[in-house]
Amino acid sequence: MSEQTPRRRLHSSLTAFPDRYDLPSGSATAPAAARDSHRQTRFLLGADMELFERSMNQQLQIVADNAKNRTPQGVALLGLWSRTFSCLAEACALMDRGSYVGCAPLLRSACDCIAGQRGLLADEFAGYLEWLADAVVQDREHIALSIDIGRFRADALLADDQLLGPMYRLLTDLCLPHFGVTVLQVGPDSGPRRLALAFASNSFHLGWAELTLGWLLTLTAAQLQTAAGSGILAVKGGAAAELTRLVRDVEVAVGNPRRCRVEELDGRYLFLDFRRASGRPPRRVIL
Repeated sequence: MSEQTPRRRLHSSLTAFPDRYDLPSGSATAPAAARDSHRQTRFLLGADMELFERSMNQQLQIVADNAKNRTPQGVALLGLWSRTFSCLAEACALMDRGSYVGCAPLLRSACDCIAGQRGLLADEFAGYLEWLADAVVQDREHIALSIDIGRFRADALLADDQLLGPMYRLLTDLCLPHFGVTVLQVGPDSGPRRLALAFASNSFHLGWAELTLGWLLTLTAAQLQTAAGSGILAVKGGAAAELTRLVRDVEVAVGNPRRCRVEELDGRYLFLDFRRASGRPPRRVIL
């Protein structure tokens, strides 16, 4: 067992956060396919992108209102929330340039971090406070800062969640090297006679863009609701009213029956209105 210095009380605080969130901008030096994906995403899904930007900035507003919350509970929530925010921002940037394959791991991680916050609230932070007592110490044997990993999962909460559960199950499968998943991600134009695979493509695909942006909107709304309902973080009057409007707008946008969506079907996934471009006939794909 390594010798450690005597533990001192650990003080918690939020030291930095962005002033605002801006949608990813197109790069003149990006590959032509990525520039085209950016252009088509903004043209076809501009309203959804603006809604996502609103929801991300609403998150930052609530964070700013709670910047002086130094309670262990508040900082615990803000830590996981920070991870959620970064995952959503990076997934949006990848989606905007047509890199849909890279979005699933980030979105899955965001699901985990939201569920982690809900798990802390359900447990009344008992496990977190126990971990915090000896979480960060100086390890003399290795001359290193020792941070206890504090393993924590909230799988049961995700499994029972009617909104996040199906999304999490699909995203998990999309993250794994399944053969069918690879075809759908790398060769979405494949058919019974040909596997048409594209290596590291940035080509725009309306189905994947609509799905990914729908997941982004759903997760940012879930994060806002988790923070607002925590009883730990303050949500002021104006922010509360805007949050209600955002959640309603997200439900309307994601519930649009003309957008690409996925339904669970006897242990499989049915992709509806899965097509590369708006002018092409809608396809159904069962994975």
